[in-house]
Amino acid sequence: MTESSKAGIIPIADAARLKGQARSKPKGRAQDPQAQIQVAALLGADPRKRDLLIEYLHRIQDAYGHISAAHIVALAAELKLAMTEVYEVATFYHHFDVVKEGDVVPPRFTVRVCESLSCQMAGADELREDLDKLSLKDVRIVPVPCVGRCHAAPVAVVGQNPIDHASVADVSAALGERAITPAPASYIDYEEYRKAGGYETFRQCMSGARSVDSVVQAMEHSGLRGLGGAGFPAGRKWRIVGAEPEPRLMAVNIDEGEPGTFKDRWYLERDPHRFIEGMLSAARIVGIAEIYVYLRDEYAGCREILTRELAALRADPPSALPTIHLRRGAGAYICGEESAMMESIEGKRGMPRLRPPYVAQVGLFGRPTLEHNMETLYWVRDILEKGGDWFAGHGRNGRHGLRSFSVSGRVLKPGVHLAPAGITLRELVAEYCGGMLPGHELYAYLPGGASGGILPASMADIPLDFDTLNPYGCFIGSAAVIVLSQHDKARDAATNMMHFFADESCGQCTPCRVGTAKAAALVKAPKWDQALLEDLAQAMADASICGLGQAAPNPIRSVIKYFPQEIE
Repeated sequence: MTESSKAGIIPIADAARLKGQARSKPKGRAQDPQAQIQVAALLGADPRKRDLLIEYLHRIQDAYGHISAAHIVALAAELKLAMTEVYEVATFYHHFDVVKEGDVVPPRFTVRVCESLSCQMAGADELREDLDKLSLKDVRIVPVPCVGRCHAAPVAVVGQNPIDHASVADVSAALGERAITPAPASYIDYEEYRKAGGYETFRQCMSGARSVDSVVQAMEHSGLRGLGGAGFPAGRKWRIVGAEPEPRLMAVNIDEGEPGTFKDRWYLERDPHRFIEGMLSAARIVGIAEIYVYLRDEYAGCREILTRELAALRADPPSALPTIHLRRGAGAYICGEESAMMESIEGKRGMPRLRPPYVAQVGLFGRPTLEHNMETLYWVRDILEKGGDWFAGHGRNGRHGLRSFSVSGRVLKPGVHLAPAGITLRELVAEYCGGMLPGHELYAYLPGGASGGILPASMADIPLDFDTLNPYGCFIGSAAVIVLSQHDKARDAATNMMHFFADESCGQCTPCRVGTAKAAALVKAPKWDQALLEDLAQAMADASICGLGQAAPNPIRSVIKYFPQEIE
């Protein structure tokens, strides 16, 4: 007799037997033997760790084109997780097609047409409509947010293969050839980089030829600030994290989901080892035990390059290397926020954490974490070799340093343009972008992507740098510059951005979840309810947990302030 029976409590199972109603099958969803075999084969001998959940979901999605309920049950069993834990993660990210029982399995091939501002201005809506009319067999056409190729708008992605300046004929040809993976890019590989003196700076950091203090001083003297958008001084961050107890971790943010931004991809596709050497040098100086590189899923070509080149590096290392993990995002803009990225790396939904504590103290897996944008690390080698004065010596209008501007829109030469910090929009367009397109005149511009606000042509002489745009209700962020002409409207740009924010809100906090959706609906009205929009904007800015909700009102406020003629 059990203890519970002695106490007069009959266990549920015993009660069922007493009534002649023994349970015929275990509680919960039964496993499908075939799905068990499939998932086990995909995971192979790899460890069954919770933080690899998203990586394993990608394997299922890549192999079968969707994730079935049976696959979720099997994966949960493999990782010893509750099915709800796997399901909530799988359904959080845009790039996982979760098919519940009774649902229709999606077509095997997907064509994603970018609907962000630069692509919309270049005819993405018309492209998507024309593709829909073809009624392609076993193919679905899906509108998606920015894919990080704004200089080549409009862009379609067939499978994982991006098609620049896409047309119906280009997409049809790619589908006909089943060209769903990106073609290899031409870049400076490991052998070439080493021959040109690469990794000597890292070796000096490892050997002690460059002391910790001298390196941190050079970084501080350079004035380099975080180039992902936040702009926190890099050298100061190294000191802060380096003073925390071991083990310390590093998280490298290459999620780059801000509409209009593509500089990180641009550098990775050309000179990946300059970034890797900067990353390793920072890890040595700060005393990092393990590095996690978080790369957005849209950058399949970059993932191929990093996988190949990290393997070459490990096969012939210039010095002892820390453990480097390459992790794959899954289509969630919110994961560009540092703590949301860390949640994603840990195999969870990418929801921002409340702060304090800050990630420098309690970050990835609860450890002190050095978080950096890819481009910030890209400049480390040059700063250490040429000195802090070299970097700080660039600049205009009283500003210091270099900025990589991702320029798209109505200019003759869109692309990544390396220019002095503090350059004005007018100078940037004239000196680096070849001027405006024929038949187009400067009307407005977005200095910092979707969240950086919108300014009129009359304000194109403001220095572009951290802090300089704040008095005007804007900011430079990751330096994603989108240029509008007299053929465009600022209100249309704001409408596009609010649609983006409403789709990308993680839903964790009410001001952002409800506010972005409500604002996206309100801005579609011919005449804007300015008072209501301002109340909504204030609530989002004041009460949202992270920068998405706090910055989402910027385009609306800019239009109300600088383009009132468009909304009255």
